[in-house]
Amino acid sequence: MDQLALLFVLLLGAVLSVPLGDRLGLPAPVLMTLLGIVLALIRAVPNVDVPPDLILPLVLPPLLYAAVHRTSWRQFAANRRPIFLLAVALVFVTTAAVALIANAVVPGLPLAAAVALGALVAPPDPVAATAVAGQLGLPRRLVSILEGEGLFNDVTAIVLYHVAIAAAVSGSFSLPHAALQLVLSAVVAVAVGVALGWTANRLMGYLGDATLQIGLTLLVPYASYVLAEELRGSGVLAVLTTAMFLAERAFDADDVLTRLTGRAFWDVVDTLVTGVAFGLIGLEVHNVVRTAEGHWGQMLGWSAAVVGVVIVVRLLWLLPMTWVTQRLHARRDVAEEIPVSWRETVIMWWSGMRGVASVALALAIPLTMDDDSPFPKRDEIVFIAFGVIMATLVLQGLSLPWLVKKLGVQADTELEQEYEKDLALRAAKAAKRRLKEIEEVEELPEDVQEQMLRRAYDIGLRINPELGAEERRASQAKRFARIKRVRRIQNEMLSAARHEVLAARSEPGADPEVVDRVLRQLDVRSLR
Repeated sequence: MDQLALLFVLLLGAVLSVPLGDRLGLPAPVLMTLLGIVLALIRAVPNVDVPPDLILPLVLPPLLYAAVHRTSWRQFAANRRPIFLLAVALVFVTTAAVALIANAVVPGLPLAAAVALGALVAPPDPVAATAVAGQLGLPRRLVSILEGEGLFNDVTAIVLYHVAIAAAVSGSFSLPHAALQLVLSAVVAVAVGVALGWTANRLMGYLGDATLQIGLTLLVPYASYVLAEELRGSGVLAVLTTAMFLAERAFDADDVLTRLTGRAFWDVVDTLVTGVAFGLIGLEVHNVVRTAEGHWGQMLGWSAAVVGVVIVVRLLWLLPMTWVTQRLHARRDVAEEIPVSWRETVIMWWSGMRGVASVALALAIPLTMDDDSPFPKRDEIVFIAFGVIMATLVLQGLSLPWLVKKLGVQADTELEQEYEKDLALRAAKAAKRRLKEIEEVEELPEDVQEQMLRRAYDIGLRINPELGAEERRASQAKRFARIKRVRRIQNEMLSAARHEVLAARSEPGADPEVVDRVLRQLDVRSLR
């Protein structure tokens, strides 16, 4: 098997791991990591040959872009305090704690190298956390905080990592210079992100075609990351800024085709890239294990110590910080989503899985110093990092579904249903207001007015059938049955139309492009 065949195996595994994970109640990223480990044990499978400095640029931009489009800027702004405590403060605390322990237990490990180790194992993986949280049906407030933490903690950790690596390689460190570098990195990243977001937004209108617009959205995250890195900024923060800018402004509300196609496209990209990334984590374990030959016990002991620090520090930080946030939340009238019980805090603690970013940073540690001497304890650092990744990703990922079920932490479905009903009502009222505005400038026949009024009501009812119980209780049951019947008949009519158009594709002289264009119009009509 060559590298290309291995890639196809990982892509196939990425697709199959989703339904398999649903059946087993396990996160798909964890299953892909286990698949990678199994493949690494097969002699016919080649060693992975991906340059470490390409892992982050290839994997992170599309994953971050897809994750941002599942949330909103207002949600981040509302949750800025808990996200800051997790994504910035906790990364600093974890880095410091790991550095102190590693420097104490690993003989000959310089403090700067220990800080680099702490920085690369400090950030929980945004992809793993989001995938696990979404699949387990956790409360939306926890998912929001985990998504925010996962998206922003890489920014802090990567900057800390680069500062520590530079100090270790050069043998010198300046705190003011490091602080200035952190600030400048953020400023450059935000500037690049906004500039590319604005440019991409203008190009969207110029391109017009949905296919070209979606193709542009695939290029923009990579361009944002690479440009920010070239200008010594944070590539991760630049991608986040660009994605948030486009998520708020890019698409017209009436551009149905682009929105539906774009959502499907990014779902596919997210699934495939996530699967390959976590499969590579499992495959890399084989190479890392070789570094421990001859002193397994010692290196496993160091890894266990760091794993313990990472897990315990997160718990010791979350307990008081959650209490502080709850106290501040009670004093202020803010729409902040926070854990409301110790059970939810425990779930947040156990959801701190490490993944793609930690792997890429560990493998990117330079081989030599400025004086051409070997980087101190590089093999030991990489082994410990993978120990943390495997312990948190596999152990916590496999046990988290059981823990969620045991503690009974589930999403508040009633609250979500109420919100959905409220949005359906607002949509129906907006349609009725627009109808009245049209009636003021256009003379509509009475039968047309009545038909349009029913259509406006049906807009809300199609979104949430229970909406009719509030406005027309007496005739709701009869009307709902009629709407279901009309919808069924309409779907059967559209199905017949699609079959007829598809049959025309096989007729002599048929133009496939015209057939596909008509079929796409029918498909869009079917989704409305």
